[in-house]
Amino acid sequence: MKLVIERVKVLLLLMVCCIPVNLLAQEYAEVLNIPYRDAGNEYALERCKLDFYYPQGEKDFVTVVWFHGGGLTGGSKSIPEELKRNKLAVIAVNYRLLPKATLSDCIDDAAAAVAWTFKHIGEYGGDVKKIVVAGHSAGGYLTNMIGLDKKWLKKYEIDADSIAALVPFSGHAISHFAYREAKGMKTSQPSIDEFAPLYYVRSDASPLIIISGDREMELLGRYEETAYLWRMMKVNGHKNVYLYELDGYDHGAMVNPGFHILKEYVKKHLK
Repeated sequence: MKLVIERVKVLLLLMVCCIPVNLLAQEYAEVLNIPYRDAGNEYALERCKLDFYYPQGEKDFVTVVWFHGGGLTGGSKSIPEELKRNKLAVIAVNYRLLPKATLSDCIDDAAAAVAWTFKHIGEYGGDVKKIVVAGHSAGGYLTNMIGLDKKWLKKYEIDADSIAALVPFSGHAISHFAYREAKGMKTSQPSIDEFAPLYYVRSDASPLIIISGDREMELLGRYEETAYLWRMMKVNGHKNVYLYELDGYDHGAMVNPGFHILKEYVKKHLK
């Protein structure tokens, strides 16, 4: 009996070894430092690049454009490990930073990177109707700005409302603190002006999935300002706006569980 069992084990092993690799595990490709601008000053050409990670052989896959955090003054692009190997494409974006650039430059770079995605994702098999824009902290702010204020993407002949979903992780809803500091304001003094996502609340925007850390552990009332964005979107008649507060997670730690929320939304609504 033992001999028969051993022969069965060997046979099963041989069968597994004969299965094509692409059936055992999805293959992915990663292309680094793709320019999404071909004009501008030296700093723009140096900074305006993206990394692209995508499932090979897949068709009509979802793409997540990811903007890093860093207060608009630091940080660098990186493909989040939590989004890898999920049959998703991920585009990680570098954008110009303050004070070498203006706030308008930062937002315009975010729009240009998303426009690049719309214009090129089909070449790799992606579905242009399944582009999700997301980011953490400063990246969440950029997500809100280009998704709600339509002029930024309109410059590149893209309708902001064609984005499948906006998923800001702990992103400002008021004017960004770095912008307020540059105007001589305290970080604890809020403002809502043309550089505040709250200024552009409307009923016809893309689905908006707002994620925040614990209100007692977040930065300077970040949960409350994002909750106000959620409420005012609903007041204006938006039907697909969601708010998640991650109890026990501070501004930095909320990112990892936030990815779970993003992936669950994709699985439920875009697959």
